[in-house]
Amino acid sequence: MEKLFDNTEVAFAIKSDSELDRAFYLFEMIKRQPLVKIGTAVTKFALKAYLPVEGIIRATVFDHFCGGVTEKDCMPIIDKMYTKNVHSILDYSAEGKEVEEHFDLAMEKTLNTIKFGKEKDSLPFAVFKPTGFGRLKIYQKITEGEKLDAHEEIEWKRIKERYNIISKAAHDAGVPLLIDAEETWMQTAADDLIEEMMVKYNKDKVIVFGTLQLYRWDRLDYLKKLHERAKKQGFKIGMKLVRGAYMEKERERADEYGYKDPICANKEATDKMFNDVQEYMINNIDEMSVFSGTHNEESSYLLMDLIEKHNLSRNDKRVWFGQLFGMSDHISYNAAKEGYNVAKYLPFGPVRDVMPYLIRRAEENTSVAGQTNRELELLKRERERRKV
Repeated sequence: MEKLFDNTEVAFAIKSDSELDRAFYLFEMIKRQPLVKIGTAVTKFALKAYLPVEGIIRATVFDHFCGGVTEKDCMPIIDKMYTKNVHSILDYSAEGKEVEEHFDLAMEKTLNTIKFGKEKDSLPFAVFKPTGFGRLKIYQKITEGEKLDAHEEIEWKRIKERYNIISKAAHDAGVPLLIDAEETWMQTAADDLIEEMMVKYNKDKVIVFGTLQLYRWDRLDYLKKLHERAKKQGFKIGMKLVRGAYMEKERERADEYGYKDPICANKEATDKMFNDVQEYMINNIDEMSVFSGTHNEESSYLLMDLIEKHNLSRNDKRVWFGQLFGMSDHISYNAAKEGYNVAKYLPFGPVRDVMPYLIRRAEENTSVAGQTNRELELLKRERERRKV
């Protein structure tokens, strides 16, 4: 595959000079791990103490990684990205809530994004996070085979109802639904519930997508077993593929409780797992749809090669490339220019409620080897190109 991700003019075409400068200085700060740790601690304290820091956050890290506070706030960015054939996925990213009112609000927000998706070609998916619809503790108890008490049974029933309401709405609107993955100790309960939705709503085409975190060494085996069940029961599989977001937490817990580390031994093993799963899904594309959520260039090139090898159209709706807003524009915009299906996750929500998400993004960029340096190098190159 021709190396097409080096074109910074295409990658940053919709960024103004000032937006380019802000991105450059933001990543310059993020690459300094001690600064990120200090900044994170100070931000958490300031928000807890209700100090007036939301304006500063909004003008820097929030506006780079998020679309806005409301869906309406996000529309100018959505429309701007779509001029370059890059789609958006509205992601209500308020995290860490533990009460039923917030779970109902998250469901309503997701229903709204389904309505938006039905009306706008630029919004091809809706999305939600399992713990946006119910407490992690409930998923965990079910995953670990513990009995729920009477109150928890009611909570679990409500969680299942929310999944079904959203999945049915997505099915009726014809808007595919991405359901995120979280920690291993709660994921089996979420996976089983997502499979129930696939059985119900993925008969003719894929509406419900689960998520495979491919830093887990067991995920290809899980997918193959799911595939066998799908063939027997007559439903199609949708999967979003990601490398994963909870590695340090997963390893610490495995060590603390004395069970086998669920994470691949190293980055090479993770890359192989990701690429093997991608290939398995394309090899079975008549029974599956894949959303490849990656900032990895080699995995993206591999998917392009697989599309060509299997004589698929570049805009076959069963195959999508996905990246996060504010990251890897060189992949998103160059792939879109070549006619591939590309969508950016566009988080939104109140600044205070979105902070856990933003902190994860900052920490991810400091911990993933080379990622921040790559962003900086591309931004630097484009700034210099514009000065010529």
